[in-house]
Amino acid sequence: MSARRSILTLLLPLAVGCGGLARNENAQGVRLYQQGNYLGAVNHFQQSLASQPGNPDTFYNLGATYHQQSKIFGKDSDAQAAEQYYHLCLARNPNHEACQRALAVLLVEQKRGDEAVAQLNAWARTQPANPNPHIELARLAQEHGDVREAENQLVDALAVDPNNTRALVALGSLREASGDANQALANYARALAIDPAQPAVATRVAGLQAASSGAVRTAALPPPVAPPVPAGLAPALPAPPPQGNAAR
Repeated sequence: MSARRSILTLLLPLAVGCGGLARNENAQGVRLYQQGNYLGAVNHFQQSLASQPGNPDTFYNLGATYHQQSKIFGKDSDAQAAEQYYHLCLARNPNHEACQRALAVLLVEQKRGDEAVAQLNAWARTQPANPNPHIELARLAQEHGDVREAENQLVDALAVDPNNTRALVALGSLREASGDANQALANYARALAIDPAQPAVATRVAGLQAASSGAVRTAALPPPVAPPVPAGLAPALPAPPPQGNAAR
């Protein structure tokens, strides 16, 4: 069973899950997590696990809660518990995308980047029709400054799913940062054509289009030619800038 409806939290989305009592306990745990009551959240997730043993969403929720505690309180035992629960989740659902991402983040935070890359590569091998492992590998590569590898992974993701807006936007961002405005604009525009409800991407497209048209207009204008200065006269001083209301 893949991850169901997710709720955005301070660190990672928690899965509410399904199934009577387990769903109620998970939902209450998510609310407590969002309030910063991590002990209460853990108690409810454990109760959910008791009523539905082996549920991968609940294992993920427990991992995410301990992960957040480790970030706030800096306790190694919390990080170890988070990793254990993430592995329990993935043992039952290897394609649990939120858990794959969270475990990679945890490993990078612990300076175990090579293990994170190996984990995501293994995910990619077992799910060749899923673009998300390549997107996560691209994010890791970018964080390590390997822009070329990040771009290659995003191209691989789009080879799997040409209409994946996450990959298109990420590739557009990489190309914009590298100065390739035309390719960035093409990637952003395609992402918007697939999903118009992306205001941040629409803003980037508008900005790139404005910059492009401004450059064209500037290039089309001949360079200004200063008028001849009559003998014995100094060139005129530039006019002062407008003041007050005129500046608006």
